[in-house]
Amino acid sequence: MISAVRRSLDRFLGRGEASITVPVMDGPFRPNSLLETAPVLRELPDIDNIVRFAGDLLCSCGDSLVRLPEEPSGESQIMDRLPAPVTCLASGSGDALAVGLDGKGILIRGGKHDGLFIGTANGQPLNCPSASFFVDDDTLVVANGSAHRPMADWKADLMDLGSSGSVLRIDLPTGNAKCLASGLAFPNGLALAMDGAVIVTEAWHHRILRIGNATPTVLAENLPGYPGRIVRASSGGYWLAFFAVRNQLIEFVLRERAYCREMMEAVPSQYWIAPDLRSGGSFSEPLQGGAVKQMGILKPWAPTRSYGLVVRCDESMRVVSSYHSRAGGRMHGVTALCDDSGGVLVAVKGDGKIVRLSETGKALS
Repeated sequence: MISAVRRSLDRFLGRGEASITVPVMDGPFRPNSLLETAPVLRELPDIDNIVRFAGDLLCSCGDSLVRLPEEPSGESQIMDRLPAPVTCLASGSGDALAVGLDGKGILIRGGKHDGLFIGTANGQPLNCPSASFFVDDDTLVVANGSAHRPMADWKADLMDLGSSGSVLRIDLPTGNAKCLASGLAFPNGLALAMDGAVIVTEAWHHRILRIGNATPTVLAENLPGYPGRIVRASSGGYWLAFFAVRNQLIEFVLRERAYCREMMEAVPSQYWIAPDLRSGGSFSEPLQGGAVKQMGILKPWAPTRSYGLVVRCDESMRVVSSYHSRAGGRMHGVTALCDDSGGVLVAVKGDGKIVRLSETGKALS
């Protein structure tokens, strides 16, 4: 009763969950051009997940698994084509590869469980596998972003204020699954903490959770963007990707439910007032917050639906540095990361590129 009254007051006063304020990009989030100017290692349309597997560097491009050569001049090689777009990849210690398939589930390639397919967990379809990692050869932790929509419909899940995601611990020999957390607003990244806890990025609530033996705890909240994939850094701490950033117009539309539903019914999804992996390619796109160009030039500080952002966090999930591609940049829509001895490989899905960031880049404080 008290919470219902508080929500009503928040909506009337425009505060709390009803507020449309967005955190300022400042301090360690202060904008720069470090992602924009990072060296491009490879250009591949629809590039997404990147992992090291059996001595090779693998990535996904749509429904294909692609082997990437270590030499910049080498040719990329398609290893396999899957029956659905690949949504996540995880490599295990026993030459096992977990492949998330959009709308279908998880397929295990190689290792002692080669060929195993997991389509349901606890009786529910594993229709939106957004991230995974191996605890050991027999145990896989999987994030199911939404119980109702596939990964391809992530934008619709946001506009519907989706909160049906879950994190599951699956015993591969038996297929039994234990739900570690449910009712999550699109869990989109997983990592294993030093103490064995599971780190989860919750995109639509703009926060990072820690799941241990008790109730999930919040490590970071009210972030300026939508957190995605997260990986441990070999030197300690984490690399975290944001696939888009927040803005006040989108926050406002999300709170106007009747308008939002009508927009989703009447307008193609690429023209919604919603975040995107790449924007600015059509005059039919909505103007996010007024005049976005001056003298025909898109300024770096202009409102934008797409953005490029990678941050470096310490063990307590405090942001210590950030790498940006701003409104007018060409490195938007970061969806995946792979630790790379002193740096990180970054999959920029919105612009179809792989770049490398170094930890020697200037840390902002």
